Amino acid sequence: MLENCILLSLFAKENLHRMSEQQLNLYDRLINEPSNDWDIYYWATEAKPPPAEFEHDVLAMLREFAKNKKKEQRLRQPDLEYLFEPPR
Repeated sequence: MLENCILLSLFAKENLHRMSEQQLNLYDRLINEPSNDWDIYYWATEAKPPPAEFEHDVLAMLREFAKNKKKEQRLRQPDLEYLFEPPR
């Protein structure tokens, strides 16, 4: 679903390079294990509580990112060039 594509790809661009291996594994489980994409969106936007196994620091980071406190325009996924840039 488009909302998750935008949210998760922008979150990944901003955060993956500084995550620990454990956090990367949690993120991988978060985006791949739930069978319903809407669940991920609802958990990230705090519309619904997640199951206990997904209540972790990576989801907390995603929730904070989803709040968009800087009021950035998030209308499309980032270009993939960031994958080849050195970490900031």
